[in-house]
Amino acid sequence: MTSEQERFRITVSSAGRTVMSGWWADERVARDKFRDWIGSHRDLVEPHFTLSDQNDGTLLTSWPEEP
Repeated sequence: MTSEQERFRITVSSAGRTVMSGWWADERVARDKFRDWIGSHRDLVEPHFTLSDQNDGTLLTSWPEEP
């Protein structure tokens, strides 16, 4: 289990390699950052963004959406 300050994690990858990630305590803030990061970094080569709950390992959302 992780600390509450690092509960919600965004991971950004390009061509299958992680290029940045961030953690937030508040899910609403993390979802806003998720949206902002897609807008700012969608021009990466083969971009992929995920937002997950680190407490239970749940994938909350991804972009592009996973099948």
